Amino acid sequence: MSKVQIDVRNVSKRYRLGLKEESNDSLMGYLGSVVRAPFESFKKVKSLSKFEDDNSESVLWALKDLSFQVNEGDVMGVIGKNGAGKSTLLKILSRITRPTTGTIDINGRVASLLEVGTGFHSELSGRENIYMNGTILGMTKKEIDRKFEEIVDFSGVERFIDTPVKRYSSGMQVRLAFSVAAHLEPEILVIDEVLAVGDAEFQKKCIGKMQGISNTGRTILFVSHNMGAMQSLCNKCIYLEHGKLVSEGETSKIIDQYLTRNHSTANAHDWDDIKTAPGNDQIRLKKASVYSENNPEESILFINNDLVFEFEFWNLKPMQTNLSLKLNSIKGELVFNVVSVVKDLNEGVYRCRFHVPANLLNDNHYSIDLHFVKDASRSICFMEDVVGFELQDPPREGSWFGKWEGIVRPTFRTELDLV
Repeated sequence: MSKVQIDVRNVSKRYRLGLKEESNDSLMGYLGSVVRAPFESFKKVKSLSKFEDDNSESVLWALKDLSFQVNEGDVMGVIGKNGAGKSTLLKILSRITRPTTGTIDINGRVASLLEVGTGFHSELSGRENIYMNGTILGMTKKEIDRKFEEIVDFSGVERFIDTPVKRYSSGMQVRLAFSVAAHLEPEILVIDEVLAVGDAEFQKKCIGKMQGISNTGRTILFVSHNMGAMQSLCNKCIYLEHGKLVSEGETSKIIDQYLTRNHSTANAHDWDDIKTAPGNDQIRLKKASVYSENNPEESILFINNDLVFEFEFWNLKPMQTNLSLKLNSIKGELVFNVVSVVKDLNEGVYRCRFHVPANLLNDNHYSIDLHFVKDASRSICFMEDVVGFELQDPPREGSWFGKWEGIVRPTFRTELDLV
């Protein structure tokens, strides 16, 4: 039976909006509050008296009565929308800030990578920052000496290792910071959404490194909006909403629940007011809809429907324009990218339709991104998630009623004959 390594019991975190009285959660804030105390005691008492009700509008509960356990060797994903409390939770687990109420038991050394370049000094070189950051994270000089070449090699910044970090890009800082934290060999590694800054090759490297760490029996807590990375890395997941635990369990089930609850499937959106419609001074979107070609009024779409993706837009300046459409699965996977014909457009309202054949897409939730391109080469407007829709599975023949795997699900002509 696995040992419980992190035990979170009834943890809440409260912030009072507009006040500084919570600032002593951190060491620097605490020291500052001690210095300010003689001068602000009266003001503080006066302010506190206005906020006796913890449910008032000026009180924000970033976490509320949160309880869960992480076993040794688990790779636990933490998902939720922005503002759900994910980063607050990781800061509490990393002992950067304290909970307002509740208790946390952690068995093991924790290494955290929560923000780009955390613990780096911009004036110091990459080499100097490796030693400083490694020391802050608890490594001895001998440990850093032994792992230095490995850290630099993994980060991929060896050419700039003696260059001040202030000249690094944010991606280079993330690479170096992650490399230091990953080579600390902590019992627990806590990672916030920082890998999004790195390129695809480095993200793949990081995920491989984290999988290697987990295979040694160490524990990882991972926050990300990349559901593909979450799916491939995490064996368990918790889903937070407004600081509260919605559900926990096997990763794929929790991801499906999260994406289904937060995915628009309205099939159509209209924008009547050109001033508030999505777009810019060249393009404004008037309508986005997905419907069955044979039955446009039908609200339920099936995989055996011929589909139409239809868009109306205001063209505000004469130019040669075409549309690029990206269809994304509910997990953020790109299903396909298609483009319209290129045309010279005057000012006015235009309609563009993409016809998608039946029996191509699997039953799933989807979203559409639109990219307006000028002269077939220059981007003029990108619109993300302009419309979402759900494709359902019609009644099937035979006895198979499980979920069909894959993003696409084409129907091919097949033959089955006695030879």
